[in-house]
Amino acid sequence: MDGSLPSDAHAPGDPGACINLQDTYDGAGIEAVLDQLDRELIGLKPVKARIREIAALLVIDKARAGLGLQTTPPSLHMSFTGRPGTGKTSVAERMSMILHKLGYVRKGHVVTATRDDLVGQYIGHTAPKTREMLKKAMGGVLFIDEAYYLYRPENERDYGAEAIEILLQVMENNRDDLVVIFAGYKERMDVFYQSNPGLSSRVANHIDFPDYSADELLAIARLILAAEHYRFSDEATAAFGEYIRRRMKLPFFANARSIRNAIDRARMRQAGRLFKRMGQPLSRQDLMTIEAEDITASRVFSGELEGRDRATPLT
Repeated sequence: MDGSLPSDAHAPGDPGACINLQDTYDGAGIEAVLDQLDRELIGLKPVKARIREIAALLVIDKARAGLGLQTTPPSLHMSFTGRPGTGKTSVAERMSMILHKLGYVRKGHVVTATRDDLVGQYIGHTAPKTREMLKKAMGGVLFIDEAYYLYRPENERDYGAEAIEILLQVMENNRDDLVVIFAGYKERMDVFYQSNPGLSSRVANHIDFPDYSADELLAIARLILAAEHYRFSDEATAAFGEYIRRRMKLPFFANARSIRNAIDRARMRQAGRLFKRMGQPLSRQDLMTIEAEDITASRVFSGELEGRDRATPLT
């Protein structure tokens, strides 16, 4: 998308100049990305609405530039807050595609980092680690998950503050080639921003990701199954709906991530059930179908956690 004027338009800077906004929008190709966001991510209506607002701002900014109305580029650094499994990483990937198509970043890739990728354990170690991650992310998006762990005021010898200062410098000086997205639980992120006014002032777009409802989680489960060529039987659908309601009440619930873990365990139980039929013919439907017994065998039905949800509680 080059922001060029239609053949009958006046030159940029001419008071009578005009531009076809539809051509600008269509030429960017971002509608396909937004449609994909709607198709592939269940729910998240306020998030999707905010992403469309940001996309509209960027299209208008490009249209203005095409008519010689130069302004300071909008600040695009973002904050994604919400519990695990609410789609923050997936939305970051779609956002990077939009930024790339509109020419705000050169490559449009996403580099994911945590504290361990940015902060060293001894003097002189943090700066090269942080700069290396920034170098990898240049031309795209640096997605910093659980960003509040960068700041540990209780430890006087912690080097997280150094990483934050380097991030601030690069966010300001390279805003035309890098977008940084900070992500994590909302309450902890609020404290994180309060700890550093300079950081808060550079993050203009704050987007909160709500938890999914039980119905939305069931729809997500169906999408996951379909992508892997599985399906629920009618009885399994009812059983999984009950599983979701019970799992949401237990600790360390991680929205879509917990649903994916549950499906992985159901597939394992299905495999064990089918393996007992060794020597008998199995149809395509047999191999595709998750039955109710593959769901109700979960310890969640007795009020316990299991598998990865139990072994690796989320912080």
